[in-house]
Amino acid sequence: MKHPIAPRRAVLRLDAYHGIQEDRAGKLRLDFNENTVGCAPVALRAVARMTRAQVAMYPEYTKTRAMLARNYGVRPDELLLTNGADDALRLVFDTFVDRGNIILLAEPTFNMYRFWAALAGARAVTLRYDAEMRFPLAEALRALKRRPRALFLANPNNPTGTVVERGALRRLLGAAPHTLLVVDEAYSEFCAVGVLPWIRRFPNLVVVRTLSKAAGLAGLRLGLVFTNRDTARAMRTAQAPFAVNTAALVAAAASAADRSFIKRYVVEVKKSKRHLEGALLRLGVKAFPSGGNFLLADFGARGPKMVAALRRRGILLRDRTHDFGRPGLVRITIGTRPQMRRLVRALNRELRG
Repeated sequence: MKHPIAPRRAVLRLDAYHGIQEDRAGKLRLDFNENTVGCAPVALRAVARMTRAQVAMYPEYTKTRAMLARNYGVRPDELLLTNGADDALRLVFDTFVDRGNIILLAEPTFNMYRFWAALAGARAVTLRYDAEMRFPLAEALRALKRRPRALFLANPNNPTGTVVERGALRRLLGAAPHTLLVVDEAYSEFCAVGVLPWIRRFPNLVVVRTLSKAAGLAGLRLGLVFTNRDTARAMRTAQAPFAVNTAALVAAAASAADRSFIKRYVVEVKKSKRHLEGALLRLGVKAFPSGGNFLLADFGARGPKMVAALRRRGILLRDRTHDFGRPGLVRITIGTRPQMRRLVRALNRELRG
């Protein structure tokens, strides 16, 4: 049936977001790079203690923003709270990107950059990670000479796991004084390379983080935007007044007060990653270096069938065929060592028969 009110042309041209799955409860969730054991118990208890009055009130942000700012070593007016990192990215587009502007991406990467660009009517100019999943630095520096409106860079990159080191990031920022450089550090807890301390030095830098990964709060949706005061002021002007719900604020404050939970989980994930890398090597499966809580592995032509078979066993992986234009590349979230041992046993059964 034809809609009586035609959607915007940008919506009509938009491709559906790939990879959304449901019916995941009770399965081993190695597909969305979530915390595989859940949030900190203290965060769950804090949400459970919420009163009826808190639920009935519109959210208040000042105290939680101040607490999180202290934790991250920034001033409260350098931090914005958003409804997950997706909303943070949308806010960047709403504030700075006009129809017809050019944005620069290196793909494959997080699909939401292209999604929000399409909705904004912007034009995405894309570079490619190479066969070894290395970032195309020279090509990016050349592309920045054309002054795109913004460069979006996930670091570590999802799904490749690639880490762009600080020296290269400094070159990008220096080459792009008229381009907004948005560094998406969703996996910062798992990687020592971060540029959050640079937000006062580089006025064209925006850093996006999330509590959906290491902190295990994906179901509550809380993103963080760090930038200089002037940029933050402009973004706050474009932001809806009640973007983040009270439960997310309560859980975030509790998690921030118990950082030992995240530290222990990160240590466990790093140990598990080494275990899985060794297991994949013994199976003859190539895994690319990764700075995140995941590995990109190349299973070849058998990849899609293997992903489907493991799903029937209650183990969820992410088939990235669509991103690379060929079957075989699979992203695997890293969980605990017992969870990885379960995965390896299933891989052995499927791949060695």
